[in-house]
Amino acid sequence: MGFNCGIVGLPNVGKSTLFNALTASAAAAAANFPFCTIEPNIGRVPVPDGRLDRISAISASAKTTPTYLDIVDIAGLVAGASRGEGLGNRFLAHIREVDAILQVLRCFSDGDVSHVSGGTDPLRDAEIVETELLLADLESLQRRQATLIKRARGPDAEAKALLPVVDRVLAALADGRPARSVPVSRDEAASFHGLQLLTAKPLLYVCNVDEADAATGNEMTERVRSRAASEGAETVIVSAKIEAEVAELPIEERAGFLEGLGLSETGLSQVIGAGYRLLDLITYFTAGPKETRAWTVRRGTKAPAAAGVIHSDFERGFIRAETIAFDDFMALGGEQGARDAGRMRSEGREYVVQDGDILLFRFNV
Repeated sequence: MGFNCGIVGLPNVGKSTLFNALTASAAAAAANFPFCTIEPNIGRVPVPDGRLDRISAISASAKTTPTYLDIVDIAGLVAGASRGEGLGNRFLAHIREVDAILQVLRCFSDGDVSHVSGGTDPLRDAEIVETELLLADLESLQRRQATLIKRARGPDAEAKALLPVVDRVLAALADGRPARSVPVSRDEAASFHGLQLLTAKPLLYVCNVDEADAATGNEMTERVRSRAASEGAETVIVSAKIEAEVAELPIEERAGFLEGLGLSETGLSQVIGAGYRLLDLITYFTAGPKETRAWTVRRGTKAPAAAGVIHSDFERGFIRAETIAFDDFMALGGEQGARDAGRMRSEGREYVVQDGDILLFRFNV
């Protein structure tokens, strides 16, 4: 089960520089001109989790493997994309394929780096991107609404159920509000997500600042934070230049370098952590002498589906999940200690996996 976040924004806001730092690679061409990234680049980044190494140490594992998020660098958007300007439909199609949006906003001034709109204003940039996504959603839903109305006049129960959802979302879009702002019931959730709307995707604002503002932010990042708070979105402050420098340092030198800048963690860790929360993901672990490994599932996933993340046979032949909570695993010295203390539980098909669970799946195929 893969999860991905798409980096979007106007040209020359630092998307590709940030992508290169996040993936510690030079796969995306960072250059001072629009559309330097023509095809979406994909990088896989490990999710930082201090529990992983602790579990591995207790289990005396020969190998330690983190869980990952995929980061997709998408070519820069310009006003009019919904009408085909710039990369137009290709840009919108690439966004449609990601699970969440990381919108990079330029929150620094630099005369040497051109801006597609002529000046630095992150709220204006955010409005441009959101407007294009709103217009694209509006057009696609209007077409779908016409078809649903015809189907709903007959015995089509699915159309009758979906039409009220589409009507509510269209009203919000026409009012300038994104689809994610529309409340949907538990029964409507599947139909709503099936609409595959761009503005329904979870959103994280990534404020790209210069080195001097990396620790504290600035007036522009405060304006973005206020906007995010009003939308129920999150904000992360990152200096893409610092991240690029950190990516080139040996691991043992990074903490000291960051400390000298007044930073406790990299922007990479902040962005990945926020993306993880944005998608409502949790981590469970498998542990043993050969390998300790972290696995990603959505919150609320039941044990058989969590087993299927490892291998489809595990889900198909699921019998039970032998489960130890992380705190018990640490306090009792690992699997054997938890088993001896009666803290290893045998859970069945209806068990909802909890963040930090150490699981051993029993299956038969």
